[in-house]
Amino acid sequence: MLTLFPELLTDRLRLRQISPADAHALFTIHSDQEWMRWYGVDPVKDPAEAAQLAELFAGWFDAGTGFRWALERVEDRRLIGTCGLFRWNRSWRNCVIGYEIARDCQRQGYMREALTAVLDYGFSMMRLHRVQAETHPDNASSIGLATRLGFRFEGIHREQAYWDNRFHNLNCYSLLETDWSAVRRVMANGSERAL
Repeated sequence: MLTLFPELLTDRLRLRQISPADAHALFTIHSDQEWMRWYGVDPVKDPAEAAQLAELFAGWFDAGTGFRWALERVEDRRLIGTCGLFRWNRSWRNCVIGYEIARDCQRQGYMREALTAVLDYGFSMMRLHRVQAETHPDNASSIGLATRLGFRFEGIHREQAYWDNRFHNLNCYSLLETDWSAVRRVMANGSERAL
């Protein structure tokens, strides 16, 4: 079991452990009701709830069930989102991926950059065989990102999630280590636009 949280670096991001000091930034992202409509939980109502969220994310590492990274932009050290691998089943070598980004940072390639580093870590260091993504059927941005990263649609989980006072269907996508190897070969050849 790891004793030190794995820090990952990309060209523009530092992926690091979430700390209590991140509560204000998490509150800014997670309190935006319109922006969080696809996240799977109701928006946080106050900074205390955001602090609890930071503790929850940190708890995954402490319990050995996953990782949640803070996405810190290198240029200004601003926390712009989080992403993680959780519900880690070591015997089955699988987990679930989740992510969110501040509204003003969307569509700038930050999350794709972060998830590429996280998936590299998951398939190499965690020895994952399969990563699952669950998205709301109307969340076109998340679906587009997942499919560009090689995730394949598997089906719909009917009324699996509950937030905003109603049940929601979730689309299920999966990425196998062989799929990821093929995606990385395409990226290495400079043909990312083909994905």
